[in-house]
Amino acid sequence: MTEARKVDPKLLEILVCPVTKTRLDYDAEKQELISKAAGLAYPIRDGIPIMLPDEARELKDG
Repeated sequence: MTEARKVDPKLLEILVCPVTKTRLDYDAEKQELISKAAGLAYPIRDGIPIMLPDEARELKDG
């Protein structure tokens, strides 16, 4: 298994959810940016956040 890529902390400071314009949480294990407000998880592929709502995964409660 390869080591998870790290996302630049400065990038995380400026990125917001494209749907709600709220802050995102970084899930290093799943390589996703989480928007709790929108209930979406945006994938990070090869170190690049994919900030398209159509590419996001819906978060399930529980």
